[in-house]
Amino acid sequence: MDVIEIQDVSPFKTMLIQLLQNCVDDGASIGFLPPLSEAEAEAYWLGVANDIGDGRKLFVACEGDAVIGTVQLALTSKRNGCHRAEVEKLMVNTAARGQGVGKALMATAEACCQQLKRSLIVLDTREGDVASSLYRKLGYTEAGRIPDFALSASGQLDATIFFYKQLMV
Repeated sequence: MDVIEIQDVSPFKTMLIQLLQNCVDDGASIGFLPPLSEAEAEAYWLGVANDIGDGRKLFVACEGDAVIGTVQLALTSKRNGCHRAEVEKLMVNTAARGQGVGKALMATAEACCQQLKRSLIVLDTREGDVASSLYRKLGYTEAGRIPDFALSASGQLDATIFFYKQLMV
């Protein structure tokens, strides 16, 4: 498995669309509800493409020619926040879970933060998601919860948990 930063979504667009649909259809709380149409997924990735280089970094995990995971970093541009970044939309294809893909993506995001002299990473995830345990294993600290934050596919409102990690730069 290789994790690379990409500047151009175009060569990966079809695989990124499929990855997003796979994760949303499996119940991931990443801003969408199933079933996620190809058009909606494509519109999302085109929006990400427009933000790359303008405060957003996109990393993909590849196994051979297949994209099996992705994560984004949103770099705060505010003068009082240039020391921090936010992890967004960590996704791993359901067939590749449990193989260290999420851990590798997060390690790459953290290394990027350190290179950019970003000493604080923040993120949030739905309470009860498997991602919560991953973040804890990677040394992230729970900062708090907001109840009824996100609507799930079942119509239930779920809490979100905020995490942070301080890095040595």
